[in-house]
Amino acid sequence: MEWLPRVSGPEDLVGLDAEALQQLAAEVRQTIVETVAGNGGHLGASLGTVELTLALHTVFDSPTDRIIWDTGHQAYGHKLLTGRFPQFATLRQPGGLSGFLKRRESPHDVWEAGHAGTSLSAALGMAKARDLKGDRHAVVAVIGDGALTAGMALEALNNIGHSQSRVIVVLNDNGMSISRNVGALPSYLARLRTEPAYLRLREDVQWLLQRVPLIGPAMVRTAQRVKESLKHLVLPGMLFEELGLTYLGPIDGHNVAALQDVLRQATQVEGPVLCHVVTVKGKGYAPTEEKPEASHSWGGPFDPKTGKLFARAAGRPTFTRVFSDTLIAAATRDPRVVAITAAMPEGTGLDRFAERFPDRCFDVGIAEQHAVTFAAGLAAEGLRPVCAVYSTFLQRAYDQVVHDVAHQSLPVVFALDRAGVVGADGATHQGVFDIAYLRHIPGMALIAPKDEAELQSALLTALARDDGPTALRYPRGEGLGVPLQEEPVPLPWGRGEILVEQGRDCLVLALGTLCAEAVRAAHVLAEDGVGVTVVNARFCKPLDADLILSLARACGAVVTVEEHTATGGFGSAVLELLAAHDVAVRASVLGLADLFLDHGRPADQLRSSGLCAGGIASAVRGLLEGQLGALRAGARGVGV
Repeated sequence: MEWLPRVSGPEDLVGLDAEALQQLAAEVRQTIVETVAGNGGHLGASLGTVELTLALHTVFDSPTDRIIWDTGHQAYGHKLLTGRFPQFATLRQPGGLSGFLKRRESPHDVWEAGHAGTSLSAALGMAKARDLKGDRHAVVAVIGDGALTAGMALEALNNIGHSQSRVIVVLNDNGMSISRNVGALPSYLARLRTEPAYLRLREDVQWLLQRVPLIGPAMVRTAQRVKESLKHLVLPGMLFEELGLTYLGPIDGHNVAALQDVLRQATQVEGPVLCHVVTVKGKGYAPTEEKPEASHSWGGPFDPKTGKLFARAAGRPTFTRVFSDTLIAAATRDPRVVAITAAMPEGTGLDRFAERFPDRCFDVGIAEQHAVTFAAGLAAEGLRPVCAVYSTFLQRAYDQVVHDVAHQSLPVVFALDRAGVVGADGATHQGVFDIAYLRHIPGMALIAPKDEAELQSALLTALARDDGPTALRYPRGEGLGVPLQEEPVPLPWGRGEILVEQGRDCLVLALGTLCAEAVRAAHVLAEDGVGVTVVNARFCKPLDADLILSLARACGAVVTVEEHTATGGFGSAVLELLAAHDVAVRASVLGLADLFLDHGRPADQLRSSGLCAGGIASAVRGLLEGQLGALRAGARGVGV
């Protein structure tokens, strides 16, 4: 009998015996592997939480009891057990289930997050709201050990202990975030996982006391009141108890019965509780257990039986790879160059830098705020730090960029990978806000290269600057296939370049890789007798004011193009420049709409937003609509 197709919600788990739950766990794992094999996704963490998910949904009454998952990486099993098995094959597909949790997707998704470290703050907020309303339901936050290194999570843990509200924190400890965890806190957890002395002592003492006639049970209760002393005797500095949380664990995260027991114990505690659950990332699937570092987001498509990727034709080098190679070359020449990542060495390409310069590469864990101010400290002492981070994650360190870097005019380079649309990861990972949140900061420079060869030059340009911070934005995926520079040279500071000069009917100002689409649009328009000039802006800040103003005056019409929200981005900067110099022209800003863009294929999303050759050509035609007839007549030599 197959159990998973019969589960339409957590209520269908009630009464299942151990054998049925074990079979259900196997079916959940198999479904996750088979789906991710075709669709891609976050494989390892969700495989590691299957038994934990079953225990949570058999002990608690979701959604009345609030189960809050810290990011959706670990929650594919939760989706399957809350009525979404029939749609699970659409995971991460356009119009299908999100790879993360979505409040509008299911009432069981009480919190949605793509950035780690938010669950504890949310849980305390929900618990306080419950208390104010006089309710009694449970509030449970499931947070990975990697996310516990986030400053926000530690702030919340401190507040939870102080509040003494009924919050159950489930620490899913697999020793990893995306890569191996780093820092003192993961080391502390490792000692708890591997130190049996306290657990042995507790069990032995309770067994002995229970055997004392008449007074044994009372002595056990007394022993519970002195457990803090026992812990300090064997494991000095029980961090969580000192913070005000009752500590339960460590517990085998793959034993459903043990998990159920400890979760039921947690519900009996009036104050906050931390259940330390030890899991294996990628559990139950040999390829991910053998390579846990690679299991976070297992590349696809792959053979679900073996885990081996299907062969693909050799592609062009990715922007990430070109950035990595260029940075390594720069660091070889200049010993001041160092690199910082916030738990993303593989994703940002810094893993290869770390192999070459292990003493000059710093992984600070999931702690973007710390990463930025740490970089500022390095820069203050004369080094040239490059902080490599996804565009969406730098949002978490906005104040540090302003206060600690820009305010002090420190030469920190921000390498913003995944700038623009990112595809299947969806709304929380779209890198479409960075221009808006960076360009208004005094002293900040912002460069968006048109291709991978220009990225080489842009990085050298940023490293050469010594009077303030510079951000580079470049997209996910393969480059455009242009030849790379053997000996890259810096860009002329603040200068754009003319790519096409076929006439002065309209000026098209393009930023980043959309320059290629703007050039294609120019050729399409030329067939209609419309002559446009296309400029690769390169610098969003400082703008090439002389070039833009002179061409705008000559053309009388301007279209800007960017892979970024149209609100507050590159186009807005151009309009501000034109207004400041009283240049009155017809203008159109092409960018992404003012909404959170869900998961989908990047090419489709750009096309539907008009960020393609056809869309750019249409925008130019629309802007020139009043003159187009005259332009065509003039091209044919017909008088009007």
